[in-house]
Amino acid sequence: MSTSTDVNAEIRRDAGKGASRRLRREGKVPGIVYGGRKEPTMISLAHDDLIHRLDNEAFYSSILSLKLGGEVEQVVLKDLQRHPAKPFILHVDFQRVMAKEKIRMQVPLHFVNEETCPGVKGGGSVSHTVNEVEVLCLPGNLPEYIEIDMSDADVGFSVHMSDIKLPEGVELAHIPEPDIAVVSVHAAHAETEPEEGEEAAGGEESGDENTE
Repeated sequence: MSTSTDVNAEIRRDAGKGASRRLRREGKVPGIVYGGRKEPTMISLAHDDLIHRLDNEAFYSSILSLKLGGEVEQVVLKDLQRHPAKPFILHVDFQRVMAKEKIRMQVPLHFVNEETCPGVKGGGSVSHTVNEVEVLCLPGNLPEYIEIDMSDADVGFSVHMSDIKLPEGVELAHIPEPDIAVVSVHAAHAETEPEEGEEAAGGEESGDENTE
């Protein structure tokens, strides 16, 4: 699969629901690009090409080169509107970025060595509370993902938001209160064995019913 960050788009002149419906019938997705101290520009993209690129996780958290009207602008994907019942993209938003201005972006978390960590090998289970975090950084420092290494994770292990090791130049946009755990390892749930007295009581009740 191609991992190119180039995105081809066309300027669109017509606005409104009717114009958007016509674009979709032609296999295109209406969109907009804004920010960067410029006026917003209405655009359209080929639907099939966009769907293909959305299969690549990095597309959601990378700096993209938007080719538009003979020019190239650096942008990030900010919003997608999907059809509620069909595999169609209805609208897409891009935000222009400037090299010296920080941006806020959602970045996925990758949990590595999870299946081989001591806690899982011992029969425990892993719980994910958060699968992505919002970061604040310059465009040049934007990571495609943030890795959490679970090589030494045993039962009782947890990583809180404030524990996440971030790349240089990257910070969390906010840390919630209380500081939540994004991942933790729990002991396996063992079935509760009935106590001897409970078993005896059950047997007596059964015997009484047979007597009647």
